[in-house]
Amino acid sequence: MCGIWAIFGSDDDVAIQCNAAHKITHRGPDAFRLETIHHFPNCALGFHRLSIVDDLAGMQPMRVFKYPHIWLMYNGEIYNHKFLEEQFNFDTSTECDGEVIIHLYARGGAEYAARHLDGVFAFIILDTAERKVYVGRDTFGVRPSFKAYIEEKKFLAICSEAKGLMPLKQVSDSDVQITPFPPGHVEAYSLDLNGRATYMNTTRFNKIGECPEYKTLVNPIDDDILGSIRDLLDAAVHKRTMAERRIGCLLSGGLDSSLVSSLFVRKAKELGIKYPIQTFSIGMEGSPDLLAARKVANHIGTEHHEVVFTPDEGIESLESVIFHLESYDITTVRASVGMFLLSKYIMEKTDTRVILSGEGADEVMQGYIYFHKAPSASEADTESRRLCKDLYMYDVLRGDRSTAAWGMEIRVPFLDHRLSSYFLSLPPEVRQPRDSIEKYLLRAAFDKTELLPHNILWRPKEAFSDGISSVKRSWYEILQDHLCDQINDKELQEAPAKYPYNTPLTKEALYYRKIFEKFYPGQAEWIPYFWMPRWTETTDPSARTLKHYKQE
Repeated sequence: MCGIWAIFGSDDDVAIQCNAAHKITHRGPDAFRLETIHHFPNCALGFHRLSIVDDLAGMQPMRVFKYPHIWLMYNGEIYNHKFLEEQFNFDTSTECDGEVIIHLYARGGAEYAARHLDGVFAFIILDTAERKVYVGRDTFGVRPSFKAYIEEKKFLAICSEAKGLMPLKQVSDSDVQITPFPPGHVEAYSLDLNGRATYMNTTRFNKIGECPEYKTLVNPIDDDILGSIRDLLDAAVHKRTMAERRIGCLLSGGLDSSLVSSLFVRKAKELGIKYPIQTFSIGMEGSPDLLAARKVANHIGTEHHEVVFTPDEGIESLESVIFHLESYDITTVRASVGMFLLSKYIMEKTDTRVILSGEGADEVMQGYIYFHKAPSASEADTESRRLCKDLYMYDVLRGDRSTAAWGMEIRVPFLDHRLSSYFLSLPPEVRQPRDSIEKYLLRAAFDKTELLPHNILWRPKEAFSDGISSVKRSWYEILQDHLCDQINDKELQEAPAKYPYNTPLTKEALYYRKIFEKFYPGQAEWIPYFWMPRWTETTDPSARTLKHYKQE
């Protein structure tokens, strides 16, 4: 997890503009570098580093002697970098996984490079010889990227988080929209002799569900769906052990995080990792997640850490959570509180800096409770793909910001390109809930492996924002009761006129929106809608409001 920041074509003092880069210092607490570009004095590149791979030579902006005109900044991990180095006989000068991006670009261009990367990434490539800038982002948008482009001024700015662009004079003095960079795409800009940027084109190099073009070491087994799921998830976890820092796991006690934790513990033994594997869970008193996570931790033998937080502590964190999230979506805010507080604990009390987590399984594998209500397999498939396409604005965003706020890196094996494309290639009828059990295929794939206790493997779905609270009183009810006193009836009545886009319909939603607008005025379009379950009449995103919810 790192933070990248860049401006091209600034007519203002670049030294002053560069102060904005410090808004994302939390993403890279280990080192910071800021560079202006020779012959392009109105351009600048800023990088905040969280050192995970090649502590000695992995600093950015990165350049290599063979291609001195190519500058690279990226946030992410390239899991197949060794394989690519051998495949193309690249002469690399560092052990850093990202260096391979430079060599791939030199070989075939930015889109060619992006198509060959097995990993998660947001990159900026500056080619001073060709006077071109390229921006790219991985297929699911696991790593964040925002841009601001003012065509008439030929000004381009890129940053890992939007907060690093908000202070720029060009942005604050105009009505330009800061926009999330689209996942699975590469954009090209040309630079004139003064470094001003002109948009050229946008190319999609991959879309969700498409098989990767690069070669993979583990592939599906013909006519063995369950064996293929087991092998591909195991391989996805294995890839994500690439680190020189301590790796731990977020463990809610639900199916997804429990499988990831168990597979990592097994893989750590195979790889000879010496340190005890740490798992982390959070909840309020009486939380079913805490009980389930404790059972899993005992089963797989981890050094388990539990964080118990009070309703007051959760409520007090809301403003910081929304600032880091850059979102006002109701369920995203609710779920982020626990993850934010748990990440704070991990940073302060341990030396774990890489975290494996279970995000993405519910979208790829139809894990949400409301999929039981899907009218048909075809409509369930359409909904699953829609959720996957929008993940970068919801659960993926939550995972990234909640951990990056405390200088940590999250890794999500269920969004592995090979695993997800294989699962989405299966017939829609096979992927639906079966026998009133969501993610049936995933559970069945590991049913006889003894990786998890049987009642954990087949534990009903519990949303993270619900599982952290008591079964007697849900987190969403605690929030609504408290925030009802923070917003008066008149404010809620005036909300449609004040906020015509994504109008808040409840006092809770209005409270979140007001905090968001304080930090990011006029940027409400960063989320296209409030996340809500489909095929149901509920007016709240909590799974505990659904008729199919199974209380433990």
